[in-house]
Amino acid sequence: MNPNLEVTIDPNSGFCFGVIYAIEMAEDILGQQNHLYCLGDIVHNDEEVKRLEKKGLKIIDNTFLKSLKDEKVLIRAHGEPPSTYKIALDNNLELIDASCPVVLKLQNRIKNSFDKDEKIFIYGKHGHAEVIGLLGQTNDEAIIFQKIEELDLDKMPKKITLYSQTTKSTDEFYKILQILESKGIEVNSNDTICRQVSNRDEDLRKFSQKYDVIIFVSGTKSSNGKVLFNVCKANNEKTYFISKAAELNPIWFEGMKNIGICGATSTPMWLMEDVKNAILNKNSIYAS
Repeated sequence: MNPNLEVTIDPNSGFCFGVIYAIEMAEDILGQQNHLYCLGDIVHNDEEVKRLEKKGLKIIDNTFLKSLKDEKVLIRAHGEPPSTYKIALDNNLELIDASCPVVLKLQNRIKNSFDKDEKIFIYGKHGHAEVIGLLGQTNDEAIIFQKIEELDLDKMPKKITLYSQTTKSTDEFYKILQILESKGIEVNSNDTICRQVSNRDEDLRKFSQKYDVIIFVSGTKSSNGKVLFNVCKANNEKTYFISKAAELNPIWFEGMKNIGICGATSTPMWLMEDVKNAILNKNSIYAS
């Protein structure tokens, strides 16, 4: 390993405020009791989930939730559909609601559009936790699409209301809007992408161009991670995606001087610090 290697962590990377809020809430409760149920992964990062599980966090799914009674259950930042709140009421569950305020605002806007009988289309990832919560506001009637190619543009309504999952690409959203309007569709467009997420696009474009190599740290389940990794890759072809320090490859750093480390809004800073230490200490790269 090059002893003169310089490694810099992007100061703008790491948890967004919604994730920070959910994790702090979980840790506060786990400081008072020995366990806490959480509906779905509290964050799309396996390493952070493992850390919290050691403190007593128990990840459950909707099937388990239906059989659970008289317990506290954390609602993560992604939010939940109305059906979850009904189950909680029926089963005497105390919901610790850590839904991101940005997501809650979006849910309310979609519910208002649905109540006005608008034809709702949502640009988002099929099956994503946030999208399930958004879809629930429309009695599961909204159309979800990940790519414009999924839509039959010739058979679409002449007037639609368009929303977006909060962590999607701003550039892609406006490309989709342009295509829809070019087909003569009247679009009530709602740019509901979180600016804390979208602003990182520009930050990472600049950051990734400064270094010989970029190490992008993210959980494989993170939609935001995939988007931001592609931003880095487009601006620096020597960008590598890893989930933990053990996945580093020393070959990436041969002949290099400056390494940049960055991550998703679901990537904890401690994990990026681990990766930095591993790069600077070649022996730890092979640690499990």
